[in-house]
Amino acid sequence: MRFLSGTAALISRMNWLIGQIFSWLSLGIVLVCFVVVVLRYLFATSFVWLQDLYIWLNGAMFTAVAGFALLKDDHVRVDIFYRPARIRTRALVDLVGVVFFLLPFTWIVYAYSLPFVLRSWSYFEGSANVGGMAGLYILKSFIIAFAVLLALQGIAMLCRSILVLGGRVDLVPPSMAYPVKPADAAAEAIEGVH
Repeated sequence: MRFLSGTAALISRMNWLIGQIFSWLSLGIVLVCFVVVVLRYLFATSFVWLQDLYIWLNGAMFTAVAGFALLKDDHVRVDIFYRPARIRTRALVDLVGVVFFLLPFTWIVYAYSLPFVLRSWSYFEGSANVGGMAGLYILKSFIIAFAVLLALQGIAMLCRSILVLGGRVDLVPPSMAYPVKPADAAAEAIEGVH
């Protein structure tokens, strides 16, 4: 059980760090977009590579922070039943969701994107726009990073679910702990789950 806790903590720390770093790209996106608008409307000039840059930064940021968003539980979810559920129920829902939906999805994304990414690297693909940025192959690599980071965070969620369902809530890393409501605490005290 401690191995599961350590694995979940390590993966979560890695995704947290990546999320903290790549979240700063949003500032870069805003600045580059501002420069593009100023150049275009005040100076009547434009650079295709600069327009490519803010689109590419956007793509890199959103694919790199997917695991971080899953860690922070910031993905869109219809949680009419999930949010009010007890911790054990949420752990079971997460376990089923990760095993039957998230991990197969990330495998499909990885398996189908890998040939395209490798082909892009084989000839150092650049922008399709004349005067655009070189290095599209680097951006395409973020598709692989997206699948891997999301799958890893799914594995961390799986570890958390197993810990909770195994009655070892105390071993769940604090960064991944389910929010505890008074009803959860009372139910756990009655069941002796702590």
